[in-house]
Amino acid sequence: MPDTHPTLHSIVRRLWPNDGPAVESYFLRLDPETRANRFMGALSDAAAVTYARNAINAEGLMFGSFVDGTLRGLGELRPASAPPPGFVLGTEAEAAFAVEKAFRRNGLGQALFRRIAAAARNRGVRDLHVRCLAWNRPMRGLASKVGASLRITGGEADGALHLARPTPASLWQEGVTEAVDFTLALTAA
Repeated sequence: MPDTHPTLHSIVRRLWPNDGPAVESYFLRLDPETRANRFMGALSDAAAVTYARNAINAEGLMFGSFVDGTLRGLGELRPASAPPPGFVLGTEAEAAFAVEKAFRRNGLGQALFRRIAAAARNRGVRDLHVRCLAWNRPMRGLASKVGASLRITGGEADGALHLARPTPASLWQEGVTEAVDFTLALTAA
C-alpha cells in the first residue's frame, strides 16, 4: 500500500502522465538551493518546466510525496544505460529526488527512497546509485541511513546500494501498490 507518515497527511505514490501539472508546479516551487542540489547546478524556471514536461514520459519511473493533496517531494528512478526491452530497467539505475525545504525531516525522503528501491529491485536492478553534491548533507545523510555506501570525489558524492533479487511477494506487493497508486492518480485528476 502507499507509504504514509503519521505526523503529516501524506502519501507516496507513483506518478503518471496526468500528474504533469503537479510535477511542473513542484519544480517551480523549489527554492534555489534545493533546486540546485537536485540538479547539481542552477536551473532556471523555464529549464525546470522543460525538464518536468520531459521527465514524466522519460524511461524509468517517478514517485511523489503528496501532503494534503499537494506534491511536496519527488523521486525519479532512471536506468543508468539503455535498458533491455520489456519490464526490466537493467542491472544499474540511478535515483534522484528532493523534498521541499518546509517538508523535510518528516520521513518523506525515506519513503521516496524505499519506493524507488523497491521498484528498482522488482525491475532487475542490482545496483542503485544516488549522486549529489558533496555539501548536500541531507542527501548524504539519507543515503547513509538507507545503507548506501558513499564515496566522495571532488565536489560530488556517489552512493551505491546493492539490491536483493525480487521475490514473488515483492512483485505481488508492488502490483497491488501500483493499482492503488493508479486509482489515486485518477481520483486526483
